[in-house]
Amino acid sequence: MSRAPAIGGLRATHNRALVLARRPAPGLVTPDVFRIEDRPRAEPAEGEFRVAVRYVSLDPAMRGWINEAKSYVKPVGIGEVMRAYAAGHVEASRHPGFVPGDAVQGLFGVQTHAISNGERVVKVDETQAPLARWVGGLGMPGWTGWFGMTEVCGDPGAGKTVVVSAASGAVGSIAGQIAKLKGARVVGIAGGPAKCAYVRDTLGFDQCLDYKAGNLAAGLDAACPSGIDVYFDNVGGEVLDAVLPRMNVFGRVAVCGMISAMAATSPPDGPRNWRAILTQRLTVRGLIVFDWADRTAEAIDALGRWHAAGRLVIREDVRSGGLEAFADTLNLLYTGGNDGKLVLAL
Repeated sequence: MSRAPAIGGLRATHNRALVLARRPAPGLVTPDVFRIEDRPRAEPAEGEFRVAVRYVSLDPAMRGWINEAKSYVKPVGIGEVMRAYAAGHVEASRHPGFVPGDAVQGLFGVQTHAISNGERVVKVDETQAPLARWVGGLGMPGWTGWFGMTEVCGDPGAGKTVVVSAASGAVGSIAGQIAKLKGARVVGIAGGPAKCAYVRDTLGFDQCLDYKAGNLAAGLDAACPSGIDVYFDNVGGEVLDAVLPRMNVFGRVAVCGMISAMAATSPPDGPRNWRAILTQRLTVRGLIVFDWADRTAEAIDALGRWHAAGRLVIREDVRSGGLEAFADTLNLLYTGGNDGKLVLAL
């Protein structure tokens, strides 16, 4: 394992941390929601280690984490380091399972250095994939796609029609490829001709519909003439509304994200077609990857084997700018400005 280089411009005894300064107003996140603090760099206690963070995962759920609202996790507190999955290298350790130089991934937060006791930290292999990929398709977004498709969606295979929204994104791209590898016919939904071409021609989906082109309902009718057996939903809103009436009886819907409403300034109009859940006897289940926290090794193994064999395409959109660029970079997720898994380099 290679040791991490020093972070330019940062004194060797300090940690720069992005903390939540106030709750955001509805809409996109403004930089003044956060502040950067220059803190003393903590030394690990017995059973702990310190990580020099190199890459931070930017995920749609972050917008919800900073709201003062009931959710599946406690909101980030005012003055607390912004929650985030990240990858880096161990630089000091008093933990028997980790040594300096180890490449690791975990919930380290948006900061240049983090202290960990090893809980839910994964050692990663940089000879298998670059470090940034371990917060992307081989990290939490990939695990979400794996458990969502194999557990929530019932492991669809031959003869099944699967639709995936936000199909060019970090989770959707993996979920759809898993369905294809299992033998299903897969239709993606993405925004714009370039993203649709990538989903179809590079990721290998059977078709991809451009929701920005209008008349998504007609597109779904043409692309799914026998109806839809499984819908992996990353966006909610009007897209979910268009899919629900086209679901087959006893179909499954995995509700993974509601990105259409994340940065909205007012509540969305839809979905209105919830009646289809009754008439089509659908199984609809929310999907939070933390529910399989004790089984991440399964996902890492399966995704790693496909990736090593060249059967799983993964793309990162790595942005520079460090902590100062966090808010503006995060907003790309809600405006469609990213291509692939969005990652911030520190």
